[in-house]
Amino acid sequence: MMEVIFTVNPGATSTKCALYQLQGNEINCVAERTINHPDEVIVRFNSISDQIDYREELVRKFIDESLIQQAEIIACAARGGMLTPVPSGAIKVNEVLVDYCLNDPVYYHASNLGAPLAYRVANTYGVEAFIVDPVAVDEFTDVARISGCKDFPRFSFVHALNIRATVRKLAEKLGKDFKDMKCVAAHLGGGFSIAAINQGKIVDNDNRMGGAPFTPERAGGVPPIPLVEACFSGDYSKEELMKKLYGEGGVYGYLKTKDIREVVKRVEDGEEYATLIYDAMVYQICKEIAAMASVVNFELDGIVVTGGLAHSDKTVAKIEAKVGKLGKVYVYPGSNESVALATTTARVINGEEYKEWPVKVNDQSIMD
Repeated sequence: MMEVIFTVNPGATSTKCALYQLQGNEINCVAERTINHPDEVIVRFNSISDQIDYREELVRKFIDESLIQQAEIIACAARGGMLTPVPSGAIKVNEVLVDYCLNDPVYYHASNLGAPLAYRVANTYGVEAFIVDPVAVDEFTDVARISGCKDFPRFSFVHALNIRATVRKLAEKLGKDFKDMKCVAAHLGGGFSIAAINQGKIVDNDNRMGGAPFTPERAGGVPPIPLVEACFSGDYSKEELMKKLYGEGGVYGYLKTKDIREVVKRVEDGEEYATLIYDAMVYQICKEIAAMASVVNFELDGIVVTGGLAHSDKTVAKIEAKVGKLGKVYVYPGSNESVALATTTARVINGEEYKEWPVKVNDQSIMD
């Protein structure tokens, strides 16, 4: 009987599903599908949580069509949602976590559906479900939390799943233990996370919802005083300002496109304004990579560039030309999230420790 791990990764407009065969410590993808959710369907739901039954039906259809008769699901894994701070690694899903994700998350986002979907499938097959390395992974040092304003401490909010997966790949490539790694990892997608990794921990990052470089759709770190003045000017609603910062900011706010391929073409066609914005984005990425390199005293095993923008040879070349003196640049294009979910869950099946919800960080229960 083939032993299979089911993974599910819900996003705003799609749900990615996969089945991975487990053979000892190795995994092999036997089926995968990206289920797209048209805007005209999504807008019918009053909230993200209301989408759970709709997405579950599509997920189960994928399993029914993909799970061969000689296979059995032995565990389920999901992208973690918008939680309060948690340690890295796997967290076992239970009913309390499901309720938290659906009804009381830190932020409302489609990724909150991951744990409930995995839990429902797991219950059908009588197995356990886990979430792995959600964006709320918090391994900050104490000094990294100081912002300059006591009321607003810095906090970790990072693409931990893909970053940790790609750093593990680099560790294997270099023949090093993951827990000995010192590097900077730049996840460059619709949102950016540029993180300092020290001894395998994400000890600092730029928080893509705060002071990060601007991205294809997010404003990143904008000047705070003009922003505060805009908040109280009466010229904008809260929703309008949030869109300017998150969803309609960044490259989109300047060029009305989120597609970096289109931006690169406009640059190559000689469009001066597009070139200015594109160069500014790369400038900010490189500046942040150097800042994070300073966190580990510029003692780098390498610089990891990953995410969707890593598919752009032009973008990678510009980054490498600017920061290559700090360390060798290693490129892992796209998202490695599904395989990271399966890989971590395989390690749990083979005896690696996992956490139980509620989880503690720095001896403080997130449920307190």
